[in-house]
Amino acid sequence: MYLVSVDAREWCRAGEGGWGEVATALREELRCRGLPPWSAVPARSGDWVPFEEKMSPPMEGFDRLCRAHLTPEEAEVLGGWTVLVPPALPGLVHLPVASAFAEETTVAGAPQVLGLAERLAQVVELPEETPRRCVNLDLTRWFMDGPARQLAGARPGAWSDDLDTAFYVALYLRAAQHALRQRCPLVYS
Repeated sequence: MYLVSVDAREWCRAGEGGWGEVATALREELRCRGLPPWSAVPARSGDWVPFEEKMSPPMEGFDRLCRAHLTPEEAEVLGGWTVLVPPALPGLVHLPVASAFAEETTVAGAPQVLGLAERLAQVVELPEETPRRCVNLDLTRWFMDGPARQLAGARPGAWSDDLDTAFYVALYLRAAQHALRQRCPLVYS
């Protein structure tokens, strides 16, 4: 499973490979809640930076970390979504639109996810060397293919006790930062 960014064309396109049904349902749900609409997804252009990371390591350690440092509601906001969008939302928004991995689509706001991920990043003391831009599996490669392991050997810390857990902390942190910086949704594919 991959976590990827979505551009305006994909966000508005209905049917196979598009997120138009989700965009429409989210717009309607925000309207019903009296919240401002959100549809300002950027198109791919010269300054478009995609996000793509592979979610392959085991998550047991990350789940334990969340249980130890977050409330159950906070843990659900951090990792219980299928779509992450830039605007702040009042908790998770459940939409009656099937996704590839669930019978409904669950949307979270990047500001809330960012705050929770930053807290966990402090707990695990995520190193400054952790990649900040996650284009073409940069974070996945850093954790899985060596640089993180080399740094852990040279400068161990709380983050190096479980690299899979540190990977997921970094993944959610960078995903929220990317959604806010690029003003685009992120989805699982």
